Formats: sequence, structure tokens, C-alpha cells
Amino acid sequence: MDGRVHDVDALRGFALLGIFVVNIAFMASAYPAHLVEDPSFSSSVDDVARFLVAALFSMKFYLLFSFLFGYSFVLQMEAAERAGAAFAPRMLRRVAGLFVLGVGHIVLLYGGDVLTTYAVVCLVLLAMHRVRDKTALVAAGVIYAVVTASMTVSAVFLDLSDLLPTHDQALSSAAMQTRSMLGSPVEIIGQHLGGLELVVVQAASLQGPTALAMFLSGMVAARRRLFSHLGARVTLLRRTQMIGFPVGLLGGAVYAGLGGAGNTWGSTVSVATAPFLTAAFVATVVRLMHAPRTAWVRTALAPVGRIALTNYLAQSAVGVLLFTGVGLGLAGSVSPPALFAVACLVFVVQVAVSALWLRSHRYGPAEYLLRWLTTWQRPGSRAPRPGGRPAVAEAHGAD
Repeated sequence: MDGRVHDVDALRGFALLGIFVVNIAFMASAYPAHLVEDPSFSSSVDDVARFLVAALFSMKFYLLFSFLFGYSFVLQMEAAERAGAAFAPRMLRRVAGLFVLGVGHIVLLYGGDVLTTYAVVCLVLLAMHRVRDKTALVAAGVIYAVVTASMTVSAVFLDLSDLLPTHDQALSSAAMQTRSMLGSPVEIIGQHLGGLELVVVQAASLQGPTALAMFLSGMVAARRRLFSHLGARVTLLRRTQMIGFPVGLLGGAVYAGLGGAGNTWGSTVSVATAPFLTAAFVATVVRLMHAPRTAWVRTALAPVGRIALTNYLAQSAVGVLLFTGVGLGLAGSVSPPALFAVACLVFVVQVAVSALWLRSHRYGPAEYLLRWLTTWQRPGSRAPRPGGRPAVAEAHGAD
């Protein structure tokens, strides 16, 4: 694969790290899902850890992951064209596979799944995939603006206090559900399904529309081969950092300071400013990947992103094994700083395992199944020998 594909894969791996740092708190305790803090962890160190995760990670890396999904969508189109296959049936099979994997993910591993949302929203992207670049970008901007405006209206005019449980009620429910995480597999599955209604509401009102906006933006970026020359555009990357970091960090600090997702105004500010911080992060990572002394960043991150679906599911499996009654049963007993450390440690292990796996395999296990369904034929699983020619679709990062 060429350097351009390595850039995309590495950014996808970077996004996985950020997503896991956020998700692990929900895997380890029911308190975040109830928008309250666990009173067992109320030290200043715990508060700082929560603040940093909210300010720097929450609602940022999901945008990057969605953008790269749209980018890869175009690569899938090109792979179908090279294979002489009709694109729509291939993509519909791929979407169906994603949805099935997502349902299994929700039931067995983690209720906060994104794959089902991606599968549904991808149907809209498929319907729009022939629109012009300008139309796609305008639609993305309008969608994002409407989401931000609707959240602003909610913050100004709607009083949600009568619809939400009181603080004490939320604490009580969170404590009960955290204890239930230590139950049997059937009880854990029941808990995942019990939170499905909230997941659907969030996906329909926020996650789905913002994902579509990022899908469309990523599609245009892929058409224009953004990552084939972005590393050389140092001035653009610096300007992105100069604008993105001040705006994004300020917005993240406001979001965290107001209490995170539990505050409507804070969430509105975060939605409006998160793209700036995400763009600044991307510019920083790209600059690191193209600097001689730090080019190892791409080498380390690219294998993780190349089998991102497998690693995403593996992160949830680790959460089940660490925190639920199926495994070690650590739910409710790990502090916010320790959760951050665990997320980083797990990711480092994924970096090593991904590189080792790809020495002898073309695809991760989940990628293999999804590709089989997409192309409707069994793909070769062994990696090409050194000096050999990789498969065409693989060489262009279509998987």
C-alpha cells in the first residue's frame, strides 16, 4: 500500500483510541449513561480526569471516524468499478453486514454501538453518492447547522427538568444498574437491550445526522484525494491548528465545565466547536506522520486502523471481560484516571497485535467476513509474500 492509504489507516487507528477513551467509562459503570458522576470517585484527580476526557475526547473522535467512513465509501466505489461489479448491490450487502454485526455488538458486548447507526445512515449516503461535490458539502453544512440550531432552541426554550429524573433518582438508578453489570450473561444482555430506546433516540437526533454530514464531507475529500497531498501542505495544516485548537479547546472546556452531556448548553457548544478540535487533531497527526523524526506514528497506527472493525469490536469485548460478571467484575471499582490508563494500555496491545496479525493475514476477522459478504465470494485470507502484489481492492484501502 502507498503512503496515502497509510495516512487514512493511521487516522482511523487514532480515532479508535479516542473513541475507546470515551466508551470505556460507559463500559465500566452505569453512572455516565445516567449523566451523573459516581460519588465513589470524587477526588480532585478524578475530577481532572473527567474534565480532560470530556474536553479533549467526547464528541470529537466520532466525527473523525465518520469522516473516514465517508472517505472509504469512495474507495469502495472505485474497488467495485475495478472489479467490474455493480456498486449498489455490493454496498447494500456491506450495509446489511454492518447492521447485523452492530446488532450482535449491542446484544452481546456494548449497548452504545455505532455500527447500526452507520448502516442506516449509509443508505442515505448511497442514495446521494452521485451528487456533485458542492451539493454534498452544502448538504453537510446545512445538516450540521440544523442540528446545532435545534440544540440551541432546546437550550433556550425547553425545560427538560420535568422530563428527566432528579439527581438523586439518577444516582440511585446508576448504582442499581452498575451492580447489575456483575450479574449473569442473561442479565447483562437484558441491560444492553434495556438501554436501546435511549440509543435510538440519540442516534436519530444527534449521532445519525452528524454522521451523515461527516460521511458527505469525507466522500468529497476522497474524490479530491485529500490525503494524497495533505502531508505536503504544511501551511494549511498549520492554519488548521492555529484556528482549530483555540476554538475547539475553548468549546471543549465549556462543555466539560458545564457538566458534559448532562447540560444542554454545554452539549450545544460542543457540537458547534468539536469539528474545529477534530480538524486540529488531524492536522497534528498528519504533520507528525510526515516529519522524519516522528514518521513512526504512521507505522504504529496504520495496522490498527487497517483492521478497525475488528479492533472496535475487540475493545468492547475487553470491556465485557474487565468490568462485567462474565469476567473480572470490576464495574464501579475503577477510577476515571485508571480507566484512561487502561484504555491506553489496551490500545498499545492492539497496536502490537494488529501489526503481528497483518504479517500473515490480509484482513482482520471481522473485515474478512464483511468483505466476503460485500463481494459475495470468499476472499484470500493470507497476506501476500514480501515483494508480492497485493489484491487490487486492498492496495487502495477499500477494506
